[in-house]
Amino acid sequence: MSTDSKNNEWDSLWGEYSKSLENWKSLFEQIQNASNDMQTKFNQVWEKASAESSPETIKDFTENWQKSMTDAGMNSFKDFTENWQKSMTDVNTSAFKQFADNWQKALSSSGLEQMNAYGEMMKKFAETWNIMWPKSQ
Repeated sequence: MSTDSKNNEWDSLWGEYSKSLENWKSLFEQIQNASNDMQTKFNQVWEKASAESSPETIKDFTENWQKSMTDAGMNSFKDFTENWQKSMTDVNTSAFKQFADNWQKALSSSGLEQMNAYGEMMKKFAETWNIMWPKSQ
């Protein structure tokens, strides 16, 4: 194989790698943006729900959400459950905001497995919400 052929092969491979890296970076940024948007909307939904719902309703929702995660095999969220319950017993709204911030940071700082777990948790949140408050048809 000639030097020119090896250089062309290398240039082609490097170009493919660079293109893959750019695709990855673009998708990663989209995921970050979508995660931030979803977390913002979650915080808004929860703030509105907690302001307009009785403590019993919030307790029922929390129990149903946690049960749905356990039923889905998401037992690895023991810390999440304990921290969630702690934030629910503190009447100070800053406790929930601190919980949400810490939760988001913990999930964002880990790899794809944690990102998938975050998506599953938010999916279970939406499913539980729809069971307790179905949309009127």
